Amino acid sequence: MKVQSISPTLAQYIVDKTMQIINCNVNIMNNHGEIIGSGDLERIGELHEGAVLAISQGRVVTIDNPTAKKLKGVKPGVNFPLKLKDEIVGVIGVTGEPNKIIQFAELVSMTAEMMMEQALLLNQLSQDNRLKEEFILSIIQSDNTMANITEWSRKLNIDLSLPYVTVIIEIESGQLGIQTAMSELQQIQNELETITKLVAIKSLTEIVILLPALNKFNRWDLAEHKTKLEKLVGQTKLLSKFVIKISLGNYFHQGNDAIARSYQTAKTALEIGKKRFPHCRNYYYQDLILPVLLDGLNQDWQAEELLSPLNKLKASDTNGLLQNTLETWFIHNLHNNNTAKALFIHRNTLEYRLNNIAKVTGLDLSKFDDRVLLYIALQLDK
Repeated sequence: MKVQSISPTLAQYIVDKTMQIINCNVNIMNNHGEIIGSGDLERIGELHEGAVLAISQGRVVTIDNPTAKKLKGVKPGVNFPLKLKDEIVGVIGVTGEPNKIIQFAELVSMTAEMMMEQALLLNQLSQDNRLKEEFILSIIQSDNTMANITEWSRKLNIDLSLPYVTVIIEIESGQLGIQTAMSELQQIQNELETITKLVAIKSLTEIVILLPALNKFNRWDLAEHKTKLEKLVGQTKLLSKFVIKISLGNYFHQGNDAIARSYQTAKTALEIGKKRFPHCRNYYYQDLILPVLLDGLNQDWQAEELLSPLNKLKASDTNGLLQNTLETWFIHNLHNNNTAKALFIHRNTLEYRLNNIAKVTGLDLSKFDDRVLLYIALQLDK
């Protein structure tokens, strides 16, 4: 892969840093010999013939006073080709009497190449991180064919044969500005990457994590995941001004869209969890299975049919007494004694209310199917 020429921004940065060490002017030329960084800013953009010679011949070019007078845009000094991955990407020139500055110039050249290598490495890491994030965001939304995903994962060295479960971290940034919010998000992302490298910032309010679904014994252990996420919430609280909420999706052990489905379950569990338990910080699909699965019905005609008996009850139950009785009955697993105690009423009073519920809804509460219909209606109504 061909290495690009050194950038003007990096060139000027190297010039500024090296001139803090040596008392000489430093110029950096690109691979065409044009000055792109200099202690003398007026020279930027000029063609440096000594650099052109160093590039064409691939050698150090020293220029004394007589030679400088013959060349265009050149002062006495030493010009070292700058190499990156054995390729000349530019030239660094140090102005002065060659015999006096040659050793300094060589050190400056070595320092410049080290800084260039570091910049290249950081750039590659940044590119890899961006590609990894794009990959994660693509796979959770099933935006690519499986062939593309497989090729992409191979290039990023991500083993998709391993099962993953999706975690969503939602951040409430309040009134923080965009720059501050992004800085905070990146700090959280860096902390998360100590746990897993598969972390992506989806928006200013959402981070997505792909965690290995199985433990070291090759088992899905929900309790183990809950412990990890509770610890994670504690860590992020110390790092950030944000209010953090975390949602764990379901683990799907097979299917090309397993990760996308896991993400959807985490997303829906988060939305439902915030409505039902706004003061909680951790939400788990496994604790909210029924409302999550029913969520897709909310806009369909089936939801209207399922809600019909409950709507009849609401119409005649102006003070909500019967609906509260019904909800308490389900909370106590249809045990009349426990329900009556929770409501501070006599068992006969409970049975009277249940009979009224049956009359108003037109359902027989002794039948399992009718009980299920009412329970589902209550779940959809929340």
